[in-house]
Amino acid sequence: MKLSKWKAFLANFQPSLILEKLEEAFMTKTRKMALIAILSALSFLLMFFDFPILPAVPFLRLDFSIVPILLGLLMLDTRSAMTIVLLRSLLKLVLNNQGVSTYIGLPMNMIAMASFVLVFALVWKKQQTIKRFVLASISATLVLTFVMVLLNAIYAIPLYAMFAGFDIAATIGVGTYLWTMVVPFNMIEGLVFALAFWLVQLFLKPVWKQYEA
Repeated sequence: MKLSKWKAFLANFQPSLILEKLEEAFMTKTRKMALIAILSALSFLLMFFDFPILPAVPFLRLDFSIVPILLGLLMLDTRSAMTIVLLRSLLKLVLNNQGVSTYIGLPMNMIAMASFVLVFALVWKKQQTIKRFVLASISATLVLTFVMVLLNAIYAIPLYAMFAGFDIAATIGVGTYLWTMVVPFNMIEGLVFALAFWLVQLFLKPVWKQYEA
């Protein structure tokens, strides 16, 4: 019985087919790594084009570096999107380090971007309908706002006062800053992120459908 199984195995053994499968797996992995690298670089470059959206707080600035990260989620998976967050942040730290503001602000930015993307991964990734997209957008915006209020209160405000000489508690007031500046900024930012991603993914849909194929 065992001998007959070995004979059947050897009869169907095709080294060329195995090599073809290995080459396909290697090319898929290589293509994935290349796409992650491209999206990371693009996300980093978009960090240079930031702008204020609330005149009262010009130091709170919006950029569209999250769009390539969300594209990574769409075209690849959640782990790849988190990798893009990490790589673009390392590029920022190495190539565009602005001192104290980077050391304090960059970790917050990473957590904010990761939180927003994770909500999209949980709510929208597997069921890509308009209804789920709207739900993901609202949920991600609320999570982003909550995370940033929390991080500002326990992390950023004390550290900026200690290391940058910018004491928000003394000049503006913690409550005023959080509720009249941080909350509206992040609510607007989250909705802008979602709208920008929706428009970009609609425009690029033919391209990434071909990539998936």
